This record gives sequence, C-alpha cells and structure tokens, in this order.
Amino acid sequence: MNAVLPIPSILPLSPKNTLAIAEPLPHTRHPGNAPAKREADKLGKRLRHQVGRAIADFGMIEAGDKVMACLSGGKDSYTMLDVLLQLQKKAPVEFSITAVNLDQKQPDFPEHVLPDYLRGLGVDFQIIEQDTYSVVSRVIPEGKTMCSLCSRMRRGALYNHAAANGFSKIALGHHRDDLVNTFFLNMFFHAKLSGMPPKLLSDDGKHVVIRPLAYVREDDIEAYAAYKQFPIIPCNLCGSQENLQRKQVSRMLAGWEKDSPGRIETLSRALGDIRPSHLSDPNLFDFASLGKRGDVTMPNTLAQTHAWLAGGETAGN
Repeated sequence: MNAVLPIPSILPLSPKNTLAIAEPLPHTRHPGNAPAKREADKLGKRLRHQVGRAIADFGMIEAGDKVMACLSGGKDSYTMLDVLLQLQKKAPVEFSITAVNLDQKQPDFPEHVLPDYLRGLGVDFQIIEQDTYSVVSRVIPEGKTMCSLCSRMRRGALYNHAAANGFSKIALGHHRDDLVNTFFLNMFFHAKLSGMPPKLLSDDGKHVVIRPLAYVREDDIEAYAAYKQFPIIPCNLCGSQENLQRKQVSRMLAGWEKDSPGRIETLSRALGDIRPSHLSDPNLFDFASLGKRGDVTMPNTLAQTHAWLAGGETAGN
C-alpha cells in the first residue's frame, strides 16, 4: 500500500480536521497589491504550511502519484502549481506533477501565455484543445449565463484526459473562500447542506479530485500572485459571466466580513466540525432509536410514520 504523503517539516497533523488555519492579514497590506519582500517571504511560508497541512489532513497525495495540476491562467491555479512545485522538492515521497490547460477556443484567448510560462519553469505540461466555447455558444440562448454548461464540459474534458494519461489525482485551484461560498450557495438555492470538499471521488468512481488550497484565503492568493507577477489571463473572455446566485452569496459574505472581520474564517472552521446529531437528517443520524423504550413497535418506513402521525393505519394494524 502506498504511503500517504506526510509533511513533517511543515505542520503536524491535527487531532481533528478543522478548516481552516489561515492567519490574519497584516493591516499594512491591501489585497491585490504586491507585498514587500520580507512580507512576501512570510506569506509564501504560510501558503506552504497551509497547503502542506491540507495535503496531510486529507491524504491528498501518495507515493507514486501522478498529479494533474489544472491550470486555467488565473491567480488561484498559478498559486496552486507554484506551491505544489515547492513542496514537491522537499516531500518525503516521490510524486510527479504535470500542468494541464484546457484551451476551450474562446475568442481572443492568448494561446502562447501558458506554454511560454511553463517552459520557463521547466515543468512538464500538456495543452488540451477542445472547442467547447462554440458548443456552449450554440446551445445557450444569447444573454443567458454559459457557466454551468461550460463547467460541465470542461470537467468532462479534464476527466477524460486524466483517464487517458494515467493521472491518479486531479488538482484544482479552489480555495477556502470558494468552499464557504459553495456551502451557502447549496443551502440557499438547493436546500441542502453540502459544499466543495477538499478531496472528492468523482461520481463514476474513476477520479480523485484534490483541492490543495482548501485552507488558503483568497486575499492571500491575490497578494502572492501580485508579488510573483504571474501572467494572469483575464477572465472576461466570455463576458465574465458569473453565476448570479454565486454573486449574491459572494456579496453577502463580503458584507459579513466587512462588518465582522474573521467571520469567513469562523465559517470555514465550522465546515470541519460537523455534528450530525445536532442537525435534522434521519439518514445521517439514527434519531428513531434515540430514547426508544424497550420493545415498543415503531413504524419502520417514512410513509408508515406519516400515516401513523396523521391518524391513519400502518401495516400490521
């Protein structure tokens, strides 16, 4: 059995996974502005600690893994790749990293930027070319948001590439704020308590998706990207269409953080401290057996329970 990648030189495993471990930002720095050299060194160290901690807490990388680091050209994926490459040099186990970009043939996409950057790093990389933009543009009516269909097609293309090339892990650049945002998005608009887990098995059971930035705050990523001067590719290639519901949640969280600094940090930690017995899902916790008196017969299906409480007859009566 392959050993899970430990990070003993970075941070020890916590007794319980508790999202997250971000530290407060210095008051002298504003998100998006490049920090001074000394501050940038401290920031880089913190990011390595947080990514290393996430890898260890969730068993994201094992000896012999082939990691496909999905690179979009945005600040998040650049930061993820940069930190993973740094950790790879000191890791106690061997694993490979290949940067993979999906060129979706969006109009005016600067095709040279990512290959030039990756060649300069000397990192192994692959570019997938698939014209999903034309398909989405044809299917989605003008004026409607393309994001949902585009995301599904992008995910399908990346999964197919991972399977065809033997990648054991698919690394995505979602960060702490994305995890909190998705939790509220699902709760408010889909009536379910679920989110974006740091580690995920795909629906078909064939792919393991990891999110090494799960403990990293977005404004730290913005500052790090500014300092490193990553060649950011603008995200307005398809009109910067962001899901309206996600925008609503983002504005809500930004307002909370402004009024009560540290609120997102608290919410992030709550995602790692779940107590099923204090929620209301009978499939997650056996409420029916709680406090049951001896051999008292209870209806054994939801339909029988509803009929019983409504005064109707249940099976066996």
